[in-house]
Amino acid sequence: MGHRMRTGRRGEALAAEMLEGKGWTVLARCWRDGPRELDLVAVRSDTLLFVEVKTRRGGTLGDALAAVTPAKRREVERAAAGWLRTEGVRIRATHPFRRVRFDVVAVHLLPGVEPALAWVEGAWVRGDRESGWVRQDGPAGRAR
Repeated sequence: MGHRMRTGRRGEALAAEMLEGKGWTVLARCWRDGPRELDLVAVRSDTLLFVEVKTRRGGTLGDALAAVTPAKRREVERAAAGWLRTEGVRIRATHPFRRVRFDVVAVHLLPGVEPALAWVEGAWVRGDRESGWVRQDGPAGRAR
């Protein structure tokens, strides 16, 4: 496994740990639908969560968040549709979710410093094609 892949997997593990610490059940990690991948799928109460994790060893948390472009959002949405087709019915039997949400977790890793995580809940709404990476105000995007 290459350096970039190890960095990404470490960020995904940290993001999953954070979600679990906040009461979410992680259902899938690194789920693939052909060339597309979902970093994390989680559920809590009536909400199913698709999480894009961006991890950086340099720059800032904002640099990681900026990597979630409109094209990346479309790719995540397509992968989520694949997940719902193949896993959704089975999961609904044990976790009856009614809402689906797209979140972003940015992970910043620097040597000698605790990892920093920024969680943007409701980072975008399916089909949202506005420019920029995610909305940070209003109902679709509150950074934590």
